[in-house]
Amino acid sequence: MDLVLMPDKFKGSLPAHRVCDAIEAGVRTRYPQAAFRRFAASDGGDGFLDAVAAMRRLERHTETVSDPLGRPVTADFLYDSATGEAFVELAQASGLVLLADAERDPLRTSTLGTGELIRAALAHGARTVYVGLGGSATSDAGMGIAAAFGYTFLDENNQPLEPVGGNLSRVARLGLPRKNPLPDGARVVAVNDVTNPLWGPGGAAYTYGPQKGAGPEAVEQLDRGLRRLEEVVIGQLGCHFGQVAGAGAAGAAAYGLKTFLGAEFVSGTEYVISYSGLEDSLRQRPADLLITGEGRIDSQSLSGKLIQGVLQLGQRYGIPVVAVCGSSELDAPTLRRAGFEAVLEVADPSRSLAWNLEHAYDLTRRAVAAYFEKAEGD
Repeated sequence: MDLVLMPDKFKGSLPAHRVCDAIEAGVRTRYPQAAFRRFAASDGGDGFLDAVAAMRRLERHTETVSDPLGRPVTADFLYDSATGEAFVELAQASGLVLLADAERDPLRTSTLGTGELIRAALAHGARTVYVGLGGSATSDAGMGIAAAFGYTFLDENNQPLEPVGGNLSRVARLGLPRKNPLPDGARVVAVNDVTNPLWGPGGAAYTYGPQKGAGPEAVEQLDRGLRRLEEVVIGQLGCHFGQVAGAGAAGAAAYGLKTFLGAEFVSGTEYVISYSGLEDSLRQRPADLLITGEGRIDSQSLSGKLIQGVLQLGQRYGIPVVAVCGSSELDAPTLRRAGFEAVLEVADPSRSLAWNLEHAYDLTRRAVAAYFEKAEGD
């Protein structure tokens, strides 16, 4: 049996390579001689660096930058001196994982550290910087990133504002850097898989603010602030990027990257699948089964996320696709219509979330083993 594995991480419990380990262990209980082809996965969010590092040899550089609340934190970027490409993961400098639960407040947080990390990569000689978006603790529309490159945000009295989400609605004017923020010929590419605009009911504040710690009043304040910033940007720079699909990614850091650094947007799933060589491998040698997965399958999973990309590849090459997840919010008919051969939910509903996270490896291994035992019996 020849199986191809490309799961995403199970957030909060298993990185993608450990999900692969658990799947392999489960399969081998029934098929000890099974052959596996493993591919690193990420949709551009946290885990982006690990996925890229698994695909090619890169230099890893560590910098001390600002965390979401302005405290020092160490964060890495990857660099390929031969191609001049660097890879930055926003979550390492501006991620929710860096904050205690009580510290989560997108009115107070900033992407400054991510800007410092991008700047460090460029100073090291990078000509193209890929920024993986996702897992952010921020909703500052990339003001912090811009601040790292010499932009200032001024209130109606021409006083500089701290580049945090709570000050978005106070921005009256932009202070522009004295020179082009990027070296000549350099470019920034934002890697993400969401399509949310900057503001509005489906925008950054309403969609992602609550998970970052924003209550209803804070969400409304952030949304007003995002609208306000765009008004100022349009007035001074003539940039109309607020309704571009994906501008709301990572607390609208994507908007800031595009507006202030001229970033291009690329799909994280398409980028990582293309970069991984998965399709080339399937083209050269078919597989019996494709196995993908993520911590929780929901409606967004079938809207450009990794498992949809893997599912489409399976359909293109006529290979059945099985997904493994902690839990699924979608019912069986929906999953069958999407094209899955099976979806394995590994969580034990009688146990707490904390227990399931702690035992995710064994739960995954056992669920996969049970699936193949049943399939063999059928």
